Amino acid sequence: MATLLIKNAHCLATMDAERREIEGGGLFARDGKIEAVGDGLPATADDVIDAAGCVVTPGLVNTHHHLYQTLTRVAPAGQDALLFGWLRALYPIWARMRPEDFRLSAQLGLAELALSGCSMSSDHLYLYPNGARLDDAIAGAAEVGLRFHATRGSMSIGESDGGLPPDALVQNESVILEDSIRVIDAFHDPNEGAMLQIALAPCSPFSVSRELMRDSALLARDKGVMLHTHLAENDEDVAYSLEKFGCRPGQYAEDLGWTGPDVWHAHCVKLDAQEIALFAASGSGVAHCPCSNCRLGSGVAPVRAMRDAGVKVGLGVDGSASNDAAHLLLEARQSLLLQRVANGADAMSAREALEIATRGGAETLGRSDCGQLAIGKRADVAIWPIDPPTASGAWDPLAALIFCAPHRVRDLFVEGRPVVRDGRLTRFELPQIAEEARAAVERLAQG
Repeated sequence: MATLLIKNAHCLATMDAERREIEGGGLFARDGKIEAVGDGLPATADDVIDAAGCVVTPGLVNTHHHLYQTLTRVAPAGQDALLFGWLRALYPIWARMRPEDFRLSAQLGLAELALSGCSMSSDHLYLYPNGARLDDAIAGAAEVGLRFHATRGSMSIGESDGGLPPDALVQNESVILEDSIRVIDAFHDPNEGAMLQIALAPCSPFSVSRELMRDSALLARDKGVMLHTHLAENDEDVAYSLEKFGCRPGQYAEDLGWTGPDVWHAHCVKLDAQEIALFAASGSGVAHCPCSNCRLGSGVAPVRAMRDAGVKVGLGVDGSASNDAAHLLLEARQSLLLQRVANGADAMSAREALEIATRGGAETLGRSDCGQLAIGKRADVAIWPIDPPTASGAWDPLAALIFCAPHRVRDLFVEGRPVVRDGRLTRFELPQIAEEARAAVERLAQG
C-alpha cells in the first residue's frame, strides 16, 4: 500500500468544514486517501515531502474547458470578436482538426493546468471532425495523470436549420445518443476516487434541438451521469433564447429537465435574480469563467449574488482560444477583482476565491470526495513555494496566491501520486509535446 507524508508546511489550508489553516501542518495518505491531517502524523512514509516554506492547498479544480482549442490560441480572425462572431471565425479551423490533434491538445492543455496546480479538470468536447472521438481526448488526458471529467458534447443544428455552426460540424441526433451510450459504458467510473468520469453536454441552446436537450437529460439520468452545457453567456445568447424559445435561458433549462444537483452550466453571466433563485433551489451548479468572459466582452457574472443565494460555483478556464491561458489562480484572481469592481472592495476575499477554485469546483462537479484536505478525502494536493520575487514582502502567503503574480506549483499530487515534482511534470517532457503542437498549428494555419 503506497503512503504519502507531507510535513512542515508554512500553512496548510484544508478547505474542510471549519476552513482550518494549520501552521507547520501536514497530512498522511494511504492509497490515495487522506488518513491524517495536522499534527500527530506518522514519522515516515513511502514518499516524504518537506513543505517547509510552502503553502499547501487542495488541488485546484477546473469545471469548464475546451481542450481541443489549445491548438488555436489567439487566432487572428477571432481576436477582437464577440462570442458569435468569434465562433464563426474559428469553426472552419476546427473543422480541419484530426483525431491526433484532439489527443495532443488534451495532453498539452492538461499539462498547462497541472503546472498551475490543477488536479481535476472537466472538458467540453462538442465537435468531432474527420473521425475524431471523445476517446482521443481521454487518451491524451491519461498521459498527464489528472482526474478527468470528459463530457460527450454535441451539435446537431447547423446553419441551414437556423443554428450557428456550419453544417459540416453537426451530427445526427441518433448518432449522438448512440455514441453517448457507448462512451458512458466504456469509460465512466461512478466510484469514489474515480480518475475518469463522463457527462453529457449538448453544446448550447443555439446549436442543438430541444429534443436533443431533453433526450440527453433523460439518458444521463438513466445512466447516472451529470449534465453540462453553456447557458446565458452574453446578451446575444439571451436574445437568441427569447427569439427562438420565447423565454429566458433559465426557464428554457428548467422546461427541458436541465436543472438539479446533477447539472452544471458554464458562464451564466446574464442570469437574473429569478434564475439565480431557481439554480439555488434546484442545486444546479455554475462554471464561472471570468477571464474568458472578459476576453469575449460577455460581461461580469453575478457570482456574489449566486454565492449568497447558495448556488454551487466553481471556476473554469474555458477554451484556450477564448482565454489563451489555462491557469486557475489567474481565474480566481480575476473573479475576485471583477466582483469587487461590480460590488465593492469587500465583495470577495482571497480565501473565498481560493475556496471557489478548490472545494467549490469539486462540489460543482459532484465530487464530494475531493476539494478538501480532510480525513477520508482523496489526496489531491498542491504545494506552492513562497518564492521571490512573486511573494516577496507578502505578509499573508495564503492570500498572496490570489493577490500576487501567478504562482507555479512546486509539487502536485493526484490520488497521492506525483504529477508535478519540483516544478516539472513527472510523466513526460514538455519540449517534445510542444514541438508536436507547433507542427500541428502550422498545418491548421495553412488550411
